Amino acid sequence: MSQPSDSNVSPAVPSTTPATWLGVMGGGQLGRMFAHAAQSMGFKVAVLEAEQDCPAGQVADRLLQAPYDDARALAELGGLCAAVTTEFENVSAKSLAALAAHTFVAPAASGVSIAQDRTAEKAFFTECGSRSGVLPAPHAVINADSDIAALSPDLLPGILKTARMGYDGKGQVRVRTLDEVRSAFAGMNGVTCVLEKMLPLAYEISVLVARGADGNAVVYPIAENVHRDGILFTTTVPGPNVKTASAEQAQQAALQIIGSLAYVGVLCIEFFVLQDGSLVVNEMAPRPHNSGHYTIDACVTSQFEQQARAMARLPLGDTRQHSPAVMLNILGDVWFDGDTLREPAWDQVLALPGAHVHLYGKAEARRGRKMGHVTFTAATVDVAQQQLTAACGILGIAI
Repeated sequence: MSQPSDSNVSPAVPSTTPATWLGVMGGGQLGRMFAHAAQSMGFKVAVLEAEQDCPAGQVADRLLQAPYDDARALAELGGLCAAVTTEFENVSAKSLAALAAHTFVAPAASGVSIAQDRTAEKAFFTECGSRSGVLPAPHAVINADSDIAALSPDLLPGILKTARMGYDGKGQVRVRTLDEVRSAFAGMNGVTCVLEKMLPLAYEISVLVARGADGNAVVYPIAENVHRDGILFTTTVPGPNVKTASAEQAQQAALQIIGSLAYVGVLCIEFFVLQDGSLVVNEMAPRPHNSGHYTIDACVTSQFEQQARAMARLPLGDTRQHSPAVMLNILGDVWFDGDTLREPAWDQVLALPGAHVHLYGKAEARRGRKMGHVTFTAATVDVAQQQLTAACGILGIAI
């Protein structure tokens, strides 16, 4: 059957007899946490992933082990599930479109395809910015060496990013001169890139927003993020530097973006707050996001439950934050003492008041690999930050 329209779909109400299934494209930790949330609501969860021992597959009710573009597996997933989502933005939009021939897909391929391509994303943000007033950084698209010669000097220094497949700091090079742009472009094998002007950054924030098939949308509190080596290090909510005006402007811009996409599901949009207080939209992730993990322990409705509600066409949940929170990303580095592997002292971390440990079930710890996160909730942000500092001391993480 064809993709149901917003006007004629009915909710996929949780049921045990017969079971109501929700599907996930991707077997990573986001799929794992989605499965936990959906199962707690009474759904069964099927995961499509090529790797057998994957975080989401370990907890799913069913694992379809196949590539994301396997036509037979897509048909099986679509036939089984009342709705399907993706936990990985680089799942082919063609696969999502193929799934839409069998079941309801949220988010749809149209929205995911924009987020997968920085050139399309920048153009979309520019169009939205004409209404919201929040624009992306000055930038230029580079398809060939001839485009480099035509670059405005005002774009340097900048960051050269591949148009597709870059995340967690991958596919990005800082450049100061045209010669460095040429060298970096050649090092990226001549794939389409976007050169973004480096701006005087004060801090980074992200806005988690969700929209239902009925057009209703909700927005979460603003998260203030700190990155290290291109990977999220900590998220603090409420952000200590976030001003009320910036928060409201970012939330309104996020609501405008998700509405323009006619998007169904959870969307995370990252913004830069500049030293003069102005706001710049950076990028979006068409799925729950690392910076939204705090919602599991600190909000009435987690981002993962919200995703299940949206894709099942159920009423969206309350986004109210009931506890200040600070989240610490846990990378594989904390398993290493020099070259020796050892288990981190989770018992000592869990002894800290307000500590919530989430490990992702990955069998092998590697440096730089996301292995879990710890969220600290407390009566105040300052107390939560103190507990995070104590945990970093236990785990050997430099502050």
